[in-house]
Amino acid sequence: IAAHLSSWLATNQTRVLGVFLQMPGEPDLAALYAQLHDSGVLLAMPVVLEKNTPLHYAPWQPGDAVAKDASGTLAPVTRTDFVKPEVVLAPCLGFTASRLRLGYGGGYFDRTLARAPRPLAIGIAYASAQVEFAASAHDVALDLIITD
Repeated sequence: IAAHLSSWLATNQTRVLGVFLQMPGEPDLAALYAQLHDSGVLLAMPVVLEKNTPLHYAPWQPGDAVAKDASGTLAPVTRTDFVKPEVVLAPCLGFTASRLRLGYGGGYFDRTLARAPRPLAIGIAYASAQVEFAASAHDVALDLIITD
């Protein structure tokens, strides 16, 4: 997955990239994040300030301290000077052929992608996670899914 994402990023200039720290069942891209940071890409991690709201993205680099945010997931401890990533990576526990994603059910990525201006959204998933499910009214399709 990291090799496929690296190839995509090499042909699609991205200055600010929204990244995630993996949770159980999600791909680990930590080594790629270190390479991207070293090459000058500004990495930003999603932060939930309040439940049921869109994500904010805080600058982050490998080694920065993280702590649980309002959703209970890990986010940068420093939560000021938010940035707007051009591209965001969205972990997928499952995904459909029409690029809808299954996450942990909070709806944070859908709310974030429903706002303008919308970043390009890339789902990150294992190919074996492709499933079919009925879309809900709030579901927002990703632009691309990168798998192994």
